[in-house]
Amino acid sequence: MRTRDWDPGPFARIAAAGVAVACADYRLSGEAHFPAPVDDLRAALRWLGLRAAELDLDMERTVVWGESAGGHLASLLALTQHTGPTPVAAVIWYGPADLTTARGPYDPRSSTTPEALLLDGAPAARPDRAREASPLAHAHPGAPAFLLVHGEEDSMVACSHSRDLAARLDELGAPVHLRTVPGADHGWHGLPSATVEDVFEQSLRFTRRHTRRGASDR
Repeated sequence: MRTRDWDPGPFARIAAAGVAVACADYRLSGEAHFPAPVDDLRAALRWLGLRAAELDLDMERTVVWGESAGGHLASLLALTQHTGPTPVAAVIWYGPADLTTARGPYDPRSSTTPEALLLDGAPAARPDRAREASPLAHAHPGAPAFLLVHGEEDSMVACSHSRDLAARLDELGAPVHLRTVPGADHGWHGLPSATVEDVFEQSLRFTRRHTRRGASDR
């Protein structure tokens, strides 16, 4: 990821903009299968909610932000019901949105893809679980605001994931903004540093807008 070597790093930049940052860990597919990673993130949100007063957090203005696999999980966290704080917005960089359909290099019939490892079997052989793990299937009119950013030349997660999720949210009347980035591969490879900075700054502006007290998603 192109922001990994920034100094100050992306988390420090977000914090410097006045937004509290929590970087939650979760179990990977080698440790536990879906829905365990989403459950872990829900537990992290509940933990923060229980300690909001102690940490001086306003959990009613929570934004989830993730890239790639983390973007997939952040989308699910924002779109599915759960106990605990509900995100008011989501920033998703090149995240998978649909595990049911062949897209780019992804083949749902394969049992060796990262998605198959997450589901504990080829997605085509487990259609119900594949749909449950697909943010696209959970889009609904009351969804929080989404910023979807995806490279048009992504060779790992096809840009159509974000295009289709954006189209579905828009169709349902949910607030969504899609930015596709010409020349960008997964992880923003192939982009000049100035464009990566611009994507980050746009994402930070979106985050700040939705974390301001009294901000409206619509």
